[in-house]
Amino acid sequence: MSQPIQTFAKKHLKNLLTISLGAFIFSLGINYFAIPNQLSEGGFTGISLLLFYLFEFPPAIVILVLNIPLFFVGYKVFGKRTMAYTVFGTVAVSATLSLTQNWGEPIPGDPLLAALYTGVMVGVGLGMIFRVGGTTGGVDIIARLGHKYLEWSIGRTMFLFDLMVIGVSAFYIGREKAMYTVVAVFVGARVIDFIVEGLDTKKAVTIISNSAVAISEKVNEEMDRGTTLLKGRGGYTGTDKEVLYIVLSRTELPRLKQLVNKVDPYAFVVVHDVRDVFGEGFTFDRT
Repeated sequence: MSQPIQTFAKKHLKNLLTISLGAFIFSLGINYFAIPNQLSEGGFTGISLLLFYLFEFPPAIVILVLNIPLFFVGYKVFGKRTMAYTVFGTVAVSATLSLTQNWGEPIPGDPLLAALYTGVMVGVGLGMIFRVGGTTGGVDIIARLGHKYLEWSIGRTMFLFDLMVIGVSAFYIGREKAMYTVVAVFVGARVIDFIVEGLDTKKAVTIISNSAVAISEKVNEEMDRGTTLLKGRGGYTGTDKEVLYIVLSRTELPRLKQLVNKVDPYAFVVVHDVRDVFGEGFTFDRT
């Protein structure tokens, strides 16, 4: 087997293992925290939980059955890789839900704690799956189809569908548990963002100065950081300006401020939070 094929196979194997682990963590959130405390969820998971509470239908089977028709529709719309990961992710979720069934126990007198842990576990699990390009099917496929053919917003479609499912679930689990479910869904969404976008936040710095070149040279020499010089024009004065753009770690930011202040105390500096930086100087070293 040639080197490129081995690299390709290793990458996909790693992604599949990540999806499997994510599915297991997601299932723990559902079976260990949500179901024992009678919380619901959004999307197809929420539908499966409602059917479990009403008729004791196994969520593992319901999720798989609900997704099968969407697989055939999605296959014609999305790429082979995306659909392969989606099918694998859905099957992995179904299998791990079955594996972890009846693992949890109710947390007496503290549904908020159950909601928080449900959100964290579900968010971590789905975030791991999304980060490698997988999905768990369900509303994600519906939202993408709506966006492709009807120009619906993906985020808005998923949010509205989740609210609808939680609203219907409220008639069985009660208003209070439905409100705790909203907390769990919100926490899960935030955790997904952190996992997908990256936990190791960096700082992006934009510097507008008449001495941008001198600042750039100082940063290159003393901090061993790459910089980008951009052309700008003052909106009020109409004069041309040099704009310096730098990405660095949080610990390097104080040193950069000192350098800028030393070269040009009147420089205009803007600091932004950024996530998931990759490329030269971050995910691999310069040679």
